Amino acid sequence: MALETWLIKVKTAISNGLDSVRATAPAPKPIKKSTVGVLAFEIAGLMSKLLHLWQSLSDKNVVRLKNESICLEGVRKIVSNDEAFLLGLACAEIVENLRLVAKSVSRISKKCEDSNLRSFERFFDEFADTGRDRHNWILSHKDVDAKYKKMDRLVTATSALYKQIEDASVTETYLKKMHQCKDYDSAIKQQKITDLQQKILFQKQEIKYLKERSLWNRSFDTATLLLARSIFTVLARIKLVFGIGHGYTYPASLPRSLSASASATVYPADNASSCNSVSGPLSKSYKHEEAMNSSNGIFFESNSKVLKPPASTLGAAALALHYANLMIVMEKMIKSPQLVGLDARDDVYAMLPNSIRSGLRERLKGVGFSASDPVLAGEWREALGKILGWLSPLAHNMIKWQSER
Repeated sequence: MALETWLIKVKTAISNGLDSVRATAPAPKPIKKSTVGVLAFEIAGLMSKLLHLWQSLSDKNVVRLKNESICLEGVRKIVSNDEAFLLGLACAEIVENLRLVAKSVSRISKKCEDSNLRSFERFFDEFADTGRDRHNWILSHKDVDAKYKKMDRLVTATSALYKQIEDASVTETYLKKMHQCKDYDSAIKQQKITDLQQKILFQKQEIKYLKERSLWNRSFDTATLLLARSIFTVLARIKLVFGIGHGYTYPASLPRSLSASASATVYPADNASSCNSVSGPLSKSYKHEEAMNSSNGIFFESNSKVLKPPASTLGAAALALHYANLMIVMEKMIKSPQLVGLDARDDVYAMLPNSIRSGLRERLKGVGFSASDPVLAGEWREALGKILGWLSPLAHNMIKWQSER
């Protein structure tokens, strides 16, 4: 009996001791998610591209696309006068830009802890093909402005961080050189070193502050979710603006809401499935033949076929930029003929492809002294000016397109 009582006391003491240990044990620290760190600069670049894409899909810019860009005389003369085909090309170009951004986001998403974000690529392809947004990543109308303003602030802060880091690196390099320099008076040298050290201290404090405000200290999950939701929203906007259904149909014209007014509101509604409902096109839809003959029917593969230039085009021959530069030089020569010398004419002639050079020689045979006729020269200049009037905008657009890439 005494032994039993003793065992009960021991058990009670041990139990009380364990309770006290549990009470005094420190709480486990929350696991800190890994931050994007130096990848902040790449992510900021992706956000900047998404902001640019979103802006290009505003009502004002889409109406300008229809009423100005694809209506250029040069486009109608030497590209196509089929509005549906031109709208399809414009849409395919925007979709391709978004696909490249999504590809980079997919690589970054592999570092996320959230399994849904790690599967971003699969969910994005599913949304592109079927319109299904299983995680409701499309931003609602009331959220989109706040999210894009947040992205803009993050991009600005990250850009400032990059510049501050570069400046600090330059200052540190200068400080090292100052320590090694023997040309200065010792007092002056010491003062310069002190000033540089204070400047570096200030720069480091600014860097620390900007890291908190920018993407640097954001987790991969936070940054990727913001990118993913933006990409889904932009794609929904593209489909809505161009009236694309799951059959990858490009409209023969823009939906009525965009054609009627530049201030019309066209935005993916809160319900993800509603991105398929748009105002009816002005005429029946156009389906690119190669896209519709695609055996797999995958959205992005079909889109890439639309963008593939035919073999007979300058794009396929990789001469589009060369011809654009040639046209711009000729435009300058027409506007300022007094500045055109023999060397300039020789340079322009050298820029011509062999086939055009041989054709030019044939056409110039027999011209002889008629080329010095001021009346005839004026007529030629006027005729060439009219041609360049509709041809030059294509050349300038080509240069702009190339520089953006």
